[in-house]
Amino acid sequence: MTYFIDRRPNAKHKSAVNRQRFLERYRKHIKRSVEEAVNRRSITDMERGEKVSIPTKDISEPVFQHGPGGARNIVSPGNKEFLEGDKIRRPGGQGGGEGAGEGGASNQGEGDDEFAFTLSREEFLEFVFDGLELPHLQRKPLKSLEEIKMVRAGLARDGVPSRISITRSMREAYARRIAMRAPIKRALKEAQEALAAEERKDPVLRNPARVVELKAEIERLEKRIEAVPFIDTYDLRYHQLAAQPQPSSQAVMFCVMDVSGSMTQNHKDIAKRFFLLLYLFLEKHYEKVELVFVRHHTAAREVSEEEFFYSRETGGTIVSSALTLVNKIIEKRYPAGQWNLYVAQASDGDNWDDDSNICRDLLVKQLMPQLQYYAYVEITPHEHQSLWHEYEAVAAQFPERFAMRQIVDAGDIYPVFRELFKRRLSQEQ
Repeated sequence: MTYFIDRRPNAKHKSAVNRQRFLERYRKHIKRSVEEAVNRRSITDMERGEKVSIPTKDISEPVFQHGPGGARNIVSPGNKEFLEGDKIRRPGGQGGGEGAGEGGASNQGEGDDEFAFTLSREEFLEFVFDGLELPHLQRKPLKSLEEIKMVRAGLARDGVPSRISITRSMREAYARRIAMRAPIKRALKEAQEALAAEERKDPVLRNPARVVELKAEIERLEKRIEAVPFIDTYDLRYHQLAAQPQPSSQAVMFCVMDVSGSMTQNHKDIAKRFFLLLYLFLEKHYEKVELVFVRHHTAAREVSEEEFFYSRETGGTIVSSALTLVNKIIEKRYPAGQWNLYVAQASDGDNWDDDSNICRDLLVKQLMPQLQYYAYVEITPHEHQSLWHEYEAVAAQFPERFAMRQIVDAGDIYPVFRELFKRRLSQEQ
């Protein structure tokens, strides 16, 4: 068997390019291993890399193998095991490395069942969030802190060398040379014609002093023409840059979590893990997404990230208090004309009986007309309660922008998250 090995030295960054090519080639296998890893580990442990494995049988490289060669005559004796048409198992090799791989026990050699390698944190998160996005993200008009793009704004005589306009500078230099040489060339032509006329005269009538004078004048004019510089600092032109305001894709995500007494510690842990996954997703893919954390029981409060994830506050349940607070924050700080607005809510579905209707009205009349997307996850293994049924009415009115899913246990977090934030067709206005 012959192997061809490329031993040429790698160019700069060649190993990084080869690694990306490898990840792309085996994306299907790696993605399956990453999904299994996500289900095994805690969401709080998502920020480290992962060791993944690919079955060796799926990593095949082309090889050249020498055949027996020549003409051979083989006599196969009769047997009691096989009939005509039976497939005969190919005999295994004689090397020690083949021992345990083909179904028979072996007392020697080693075999590799799979190829293992380690994904970095960035590569791991890339596979975790592959194919996900914030739905219906739009370009918004300008706000007070504008997004600026530097654009070319004409030419100037002063600037830095990196912005020099070669074409325009050469054009200016060519025009200057023409302008400066034109009168000299006219004088030179006149002197050359006068010298030629003088030299055509009869030697008796020719004026030697005039000939010497004309030759000296021609030499002086030629030197003046040569002295005109090919390019001068006067010719240089530089691109000017101006700050141009751009539409901004800025967004804000409201994370709303129920911390009432009906939310058991297990429910709260699942909700926290869902929001931690959402937090990592936004941090990984978006630079201009602000996060607003809202916790609620009978009353709602905007809290810090630390308090949102780790506070032990509890109480009764009035979901509308959170929705009302979100609406007030939007009116005060995040006008819908300037921001892409998103809400992700986690609850066990338990709510004060008369409050679910209020939640529906708040969503339909006030929040949903402003929001790009609303994602609701209900963490319960039981039957849905009134809040879920009222939210179904909202989803019927806003089928593209209101999504709701149920989470029974921790294993549902990642699949539900992928459903809620899977990539959709762009709907920019």
